Amino acid sequence: MRFFKDASFEFIEKRRKAYVVSAAAIALGLAAMVFNIVSIGSFVDYGVDFTGGTLVQVRFDGDVTAGDLRAALGGAQAPSITRFGAENEFTIRAPLPEDTDDLDVVSRSIRQGIDASGLGAYEVVRTEVVGPKIGEELTRQAGLAILFSFLLTLLYIAFRFEFRFGLASILATVHDILITLGFLAIFRVEISLPTVAAILTVVGYSLNDTIVVFDRIRENLNKKGGRREDPVRLIDRSINEVLPRTVLTSMTTLAVLMSLLILGGAVIRDFTIVLILGVVIGTYSSIFVASPALIEIQRRWEKKEKTKKKSGTSSREKAAIPV
Repeated sequence: MRFFKDASFEFIEKRRKAYVVSAAAIALGLAAMVFNIVSIGSFVDYGVDFTGGTLVQVRFDGDVTAGDLRAALGGAQAPSITRFGAENEFTIRAPLPEDTDDLDVVSRSIRQGIDASGLGAYEVVRTEVVGPKIGEELTRQAGLAILFSFLLTLLYIAFRFEFRFGLASILATVHDILITLGFLAIFRVEISLPTVAAILTVVGYSLNDTIVVFDRIRENLNKKGGRREDPVRLIDRSINEVLPRTVLTSMTTLAVLMSLLILGGAVIRDFTIVLILGVVIGTYSSIFVASPALIEIQRRWEKKEKTKKKSGTSSREKAAIPV
């Protein structure tokens, strides 16, 4: 069984429509980030891993609503409370007081408030405490991890292929990360360490898919007559040749991720959602972003080369004119 065996789609010719779709998605995400900065003080919803604080997950035996729990813990001054998984299960997030070194003071206060509220029997499922210094360090290290992944990718592809291939792949990867972060900002998905791991996995998946396409482009370029073939036709043909592999890889990956989303529970839900989004965006960008970017870079590359040759020729002509 081979999907798209005789595919002959004109992907590059439709690149301007793809540019509009990508620009709209990125603009929507950036608008959500600006709104988040105004409303919550950061462009995405950082979790306890990065901001520092206490997270307590509780499960009640009886019927309890988030409003009941919020009233029990101080009403308007209550910490952030969200439902987690089952109807009677909640996560409570609160920052650490600035004037204390006792990392357990918040979790004790939360448990005391619940005990005094009369909401019934409950179980503390988990408690996470992160100091503010650790949160700042994790934020810095996450940013450096993404930055180093860009640099190493550029070096690898520049060495494995050519510099312009590496530049096109970086542009596609930046595109993928911007859309992913925009999605996280729009739906205010909490940024935790597993979420950062998912973003880095998205980077790896997108690059892998892009390299497969670029490798076929290079093979076709090196074939007899490849350098004289129209670049748009050559790249379209290369994408169509690897399309069966791209589609099957994405489908099998999405099948596994959908199983995780349905059966994995709320604990890995955000991680799985980011991966699903990343697979879809990575497949799209390898076809509609990386390859068209290679065309644009190649054209500008050739213009510079022609300009250099013309300037060099005119200089030699001037030197040949007798004074």
